[in-house]
Amino acid sequence: MRKYMVWISALCISTMFLSSCETKKTSLGAFYSFETECLGTEYDGSLTLRTWGEGNSKKDAVEQAKKQAVRDVIFKGITRGVNDYHMRPLVTEPNGAEKYQDYFNRFFSDEGEYVAFVNMKDEKANSKQVMENRQVYKFGVTVRVLYSELKRKLQNDGIIKTVK
Repeated sequence: MRKYMVWISALCISTMFLSSCETKKTSLGAFYSFETECLGTEYDGSLTLRTWGEGNSKKDAVEQAKKQAVRDVIFKGITRGVNDYHMRPLVTEPNGAEKYQDYFNRFFSDEGEYVAFVNMKDEKANSKQVMENRQVYKFGVTVRVLYSELKRKLQNDGIIKTVK
């Protein structure tokens, strides 16, 4: 009888111990792609993009996201998006960012010229996504980049060559 009581007690304790364990929730933030993606193109030559920015506040993160969208269009191109959208970068010259560093430092400064080529016109309600960390905000926004005007500006300033 005593032998059975020991076995029943051990079984109850192990059941209580195992039932108190929970599986840890996995964070999808580490597996989420923060690459700029194209959501659509407009007939006026502009691109609607989903982009991400980091900052100490939401305002800083949104401004960084706007800069990132324009920077990706100029230097990286867009490789993700609707119907496997692929767009070559505007500056295809090797080391173009370093060659025209002074120009682009002024262009991307706070309240620089890049502001004229990006707007939040296509933003819908609840379209902002936030991934908060203890130190920084990672903020995803929908922006419109005025591609044809940006290309014309870079051609007029001699950064990219005009195709005839």
